[in-house]
Amino acid sequence: MFNVGDEKTVRIGNASGYWGDDLDALHQQLSGPLDYITLDFLAEITMSILRKQRSRRAELGYATDFLDQMRTCLPLLNQTGTRIITNAGGINPLGCAQELDKIAHGLGIQVRIAVVEGDDLTDRLDALLQKGIPLKNMETDQELKTIRKQVQGANAYLGAAPVIKALEAGAQIIITGRVSDAGITVAPLAFEFGWSLKDWDKLAAAVAAGHILECGAQASGGNITDWQDVPSFLNMGYPIAECLADGSFLITKHEKSGGVVNRQSVTSQLVYEIGDPASYITPDVIADFSTIVLEDQGKDRVRISGVRGKPRTDQLKVSLSYRAGYKAHGTLIVSGPKAVEKCRLLADLLWKRLGLEFEETSTELVGHSACHPHLPPPEDPPEILLRLGVRDPQREKVEAFTKKSTSLVLNSVPGVSTGSRPRVQGVLAYWPCLIPASEVTASVTLLESRQTFQVPWEPAHRKASSSPSRPPEPQKEAPSPATGRSARVPLMQLCYGRSGDKGDTCNIGVVARSQEIYPWLCQQLTARRVKDYFAEICQGEVERFEMPNLLALNFLLHESLGGGGTVSLRIDPQGKTLAEALLRMEVEVPDHLTPDQGQGSGGNSKFKIQNKFQIQNRT
Repeated sequence: MFNVGDEKTVRIGNASGYWGDDLDALHQQLSGPLDYITLDFLAEITMSILRKQRSRRAELGYATDFLDQMRTCLPLLNQTGTRIITNAGGINPLGCAQELDKIAHGLGIQVRIAVVEGDDLTDRLDALLQKGIPLKNMETDQELKTIRKQVQGANAYLGAAPVIKALEAGAQIIITGRVSDAGITVAPLAFEFGWSLKDWDKLAAAVAAGHILECGAQASGGNITDWQDVPSFLNMGYPIAECLADGSFLITKHEKSGGVVNRQSVTSQLVYEIGDPASYITPDVIADFSTIVLEDQGKDRVRISGVRGKPRTDQLKVSLSYRAGYKAHGTLIVSGPKAVEKCRLLADLLWKRLGLEFEETSTELVGHSACHPHLPPPEDPPEILLRLGVRDPQREKVEAFTKKSTSLVLNSVPGVSTGSRPRVQGVLAYWPCLIPASEVTASVTLLESRQTFQVPWEPAHRKASSSPSRPPEPQKEAPSPATGRSARVPLMQLCYGRSGDKGDTCNIGVVARSQEIYPWLCQQLTARRVKDYFAEICQGEVERFEMPNLLALNFLLHESLGGGGTVSLRIDPQGKTLAEALLRMEVEVPDHLTPDQGQGSGGNSKFKIQNKFQIQNRT
């Protein structure tokens, strides 16, 4: 613990935003003073991967990268006394903890490890259905009984309470299964500051801190629109939250590390993968992100305060995975001249030669607007990666595709090359649903003593804050142009953004670069305009939420990811590229709001958009 003046400060760093993140991040975070380090490995798609993994080897089912990190970092961790909280346990947290214990003993290190379980509901599904709990799909309203025989696993999202219990028991390393992403940050703050689990505003502040930290370097310069302004991506710094008992906190990173922490990096993460910002629902609290106040505090320091919360619901989200057939992808590298024409002929040949009807097929010309099909592609690229895919309940049909797709190289057009034959993959689809929280009891096991504690759900009875204070809203009327002149520019010159996924829904957060731009943005970037812009890929409705406190708009594009996650055949099944696509939209803007008139730089004066994205067509 640290003290700033007379105030106790808890420093929490993140060292993993997903399974596949930089393995050196943990060692880097341990190089500076931290009380806690969180590591987030789980996403909906990761749970499906872990199910497949454990079906092949029963002792697995967890993020093995975590153990690789600990082999290197345990001695340093033992010296610093920093405590680790991670959901690396996946669907087998006990197995992960036991392997870690073996590693520690091999290094001659004693460490107290705790395991949080109780999230796995796989063996209880039939009993829950018999109780009249339908476990309807939150996206389609379909009842679980329609696919019950195909279900492979079900995990509820636990909250902070069992992690707090593990901390109270003295654990230095806590390995969980499916705990909410923010919950592994909420727990140490509630524990250290002695917060009640019904202190909604402070819990909401902790959720905001956890949401900023959970995706690793995305809060410290990774994946930001103005990437050219990041001083260095080498030795990338990972985010740190310096937290006070009143719920306010400061986001920073270790000195001399790469990346950047600024308003853009933090705001981009706050609008990432959320729904209604006024009701960000977690197992612990409903956080109101529309009350957040951000303040620049100097180089690589951004302060967050003012977060308000409401009582948690009496339900928990459950993530199920179920068998949904088979899929395969094949690729051909097709060179010019006339590469586009060749690709179209090759795809037509393949589908006709196969002579089969599939549940879904995909033809993508990578390098020719595959990610952004609604935007004008280059006229004649020198080469294209032709990506072909199929999905179907019948494995035999998918196998036929894998054999036929490589046969085009020698008997069609010139200048075509391929790698190995595609392989058939089983598809595990995502099924989100809700369950009464009273049906879930978490448990905490101390590995050394084998002592186990039950942590039942605690219902919320206290009312929400009576009068949450919100920051003043910017003027909503569109600004009157100073000269009457206008310019046609890409939205990127006026805004920055970030996109992600929840199932088959893509979230795109768009943030105005200045207070003056925001009213114009609210008027111009409507849900209908975004729907029309993405008409080729968005099959559902588009919702829009305003966040005037952050100068942001949040869009939800329903049915826009081809089923999403492991089901989708798209090259971008998680919508990661769609913010960049939206920011390429050309818009008519009053002349005085354009960057060269002193507006919209957002402190990123070095960032320039070249070629066709330069300001043009002044009238």
